[in-house]
This record gives sequence, C-alpha cells and structure tokens, in this order.
Amino acid sequence: MPVAVPTLGSFEYVAQTKEQLPWADLVTLDLSLYETPEGRKELAKTFIAAVREKGFFYVKNFGVSEAAVNRQFALAKAFYDLPLEEKRQYVPDNFEQGGFNGYMPAGRIVVDPNTGLRDKVEVYNIPKFGSDFTHSHPAPVARNLAVIEEFVRTVQAKIVEPLLTLVAIALELPEDYFRKIHEYEVKSEHLTNGRYMKCGKHPMSDNERLASWVPGHTDLGSFTLLFRQPVAGLQIMDPLTNEWKWVKPQDGLLTVNTCDALQLMTGGYVRSTIHRVMPPPKDQQHVDRLGVLYFSRPQNNVKLATIQDSPVLNREGYVKNPFEASGNAVPTMEEWTFAKQKWQRTGYLGAMKASKEVLPGFPEKVYT
Repeated sequence: MPVAVPTLGSFEYVAQTKEQLPWADLVTLDLSLYETPEGRKELAKTFIAAVREKGFFYVKNFGVSEAAVNRQFALAKAFYDLPLEEKRQYVPDNFEQGGFNGYMPAGRIVVDPNTGLRDKVEVYNIPKFGSDFTHSHPAPVARNLAVIEEFVRTVQAKIVEPLLTLVAIALELPEDYFRKIHEYEVKSEHLTNGRYMKCGKHPMSDNERLASWVPGHTDLGSFTLLFRQPVAGLQIMDPLTNEWKWVKPQDGLLTVNTCDALQLMTGGYVRSTIHRVMPPPKDQQHVDRLGVLYFSRPQNNVKLATIQDSPVLNREGYVKNPFEASGNAVPTMEEWTFAKQKWQRTGYLGAMKASKEVLPGFPEKVYT
C-alpha cells in the first residue's frame, strides 16, 4: 500500500543546454524486455558489451514513476535549503576514518591551487533501512522516511536486481548469483536512494580556471544509478580513447555505471570507468547542480576475489584482480569501502591530492 506523503515543496528543473558538446555515445537498455527469458538473454548481450567498452549506459522503462523521482529531488532541495549549522549536526563521527552516512560539507577539495579556491560540493547519505543502522535526520528527511524507504526498495527490486541478473547471465552463472550477495536485508555499507548531492554554482570567472568541480575517480561498489536532472556536468574518460566525453542528461532515462567491486570480482572483465563533474555549460552556470543517486554494493562480508566458476572469465583469461596478481590479501567489501573512503578523505580529497595505495596491491591515483 502506498505510504502517506507529507506536504513538500517542488523542485524546478532548468532547460537543457543548447551548447554542442562532445557527448559520449552510450548504449540504452530497455528493461521492459526483462520479463521474458529471451529478453533477458538479449539484454545481457547488450549490457556486457556496454560495460566492457564504456562502463556507462542508460536505462529506460525502469519501473519507477517520474513523480517518485521528482519527489526525491524536492526532498534534496528541502535538505539543502536548511541552514548550514543545522546540516553540520549530521556530519558522521567517523568521517576521517571513512564514515559516510550523514552530511559531508563543502570545502573539502582545493579546486584551484593557485588561489586556494575550495569546492562547493555537499553530500547527504542515508543508510540502508532495517536494524543495522540508526536513522537520525533533519526534519525534511525524517518526516519523509517512509516515502524514501518505499522509493529505495522499489529501485532495488525493479532496477538493481534486474541489472545484477544480467551480469550473471552474461558471465554464464546462475541468474541469482549476484543477487545473493547483494541482498537488501543483509548488512552492507549500502546507500539507500542513497545520496542527495549538491554541486553549488561558482561564478563564471572561477569556472573558467577550474580543472573540475569533482576530480576524476571511480566508484567503489557494484552500480551507481544517477537519476536524470538536466544540468550537464558529468564526464567520463572514454576507455578506448582516453578522451573526456560529456554524458548527456536524457528525458526518461537513468544513467548507470559499473564500479570497482564488479571490476574486482570479474578480474577486470567489467569496467569501473573514471568520471568527474565539470562546471556546466555557460547557459547552465547560473544554477546549482542537484543530484539524486543510488549506490549498490555487495554485502559487507563478501570477499572481492575474482569469480572462479564463470566459464566466460575462464575462457577469456580474466582470472586475477590486482590483489591476487600481486599476492596481497583480497579485501572484503566492508574493508574496501572504508579503505577507499578514507583514501578519498586523505588522498584525492586531501590538500596534497596524493596518489597512493588504497590497500596493499591496489594503487590509486588522481585523475584530472
């Protein structure tokens, strides 16, 4: 039964950019085909080609209403409209150790070393629903927790689980192989809807000299889902050409990328593609860039070792990830999550932006 919806203001979307930009050529998956075995098989072929070549793709007909997505943007706006001192009450106590559930204020990254100019990126992460995490939130979020939970469970069931099934089919594994290690009710450092992200606008004079709003990086889980908003800014480094390409916001489509955990578990067969956030085109630089994202990660106790029972990986020779190839210990998802989050706080988000090992056997670097 649908939950009661508290009164909330709306979020106004701006017009699409009219600038002609070098857009990435991304595949679109149509999840309406998922309901039949033949459709799943065809989707799996399209999916694996997309994530091996680009690591990013679009999804349409994904079963979440436009109204439900719009409400999440309205909630994000309501949160970021709060006074800074109120938002700061929700910074996680273990922030420097890699903790991330709660509020992360702006100003963590020096985006212009010549002037010391800092970023204007704010993040609010909401933990999984269930008994593993406590929920303490400011009023706009607290009043809408039932709405948020309904949204994220729908996203998990209608988008994430089908995508996990497609990975398994493509690797010639049982269809539930990845679903079993991504069960929502089992503890993982898994963000629910899971992130409200605000990239605050900079003056145009600042944007002209900034290398980026968010430096190049890869995501640490299995999938990142970015719900459509029209302010351009996301770029990917094309794995085939090493050129930066813009990802075009598309009406009615979801942008998805595969991440580190899948790359590690497939020995590099699936890509975790480098991406960054740039200042928007000039005709959109007068507004903030608000994002609603969902992160899917394996359960905490899952070891990120290369899968040994995939006929595809064995045939193609993808049998070791960097930890295994270097003789180092393979981390669990929990160990990987906190190690990379801590590295981001002290590495590419730190003052020195130092490239270094996230864990022994896995060197990470800063991508400009």
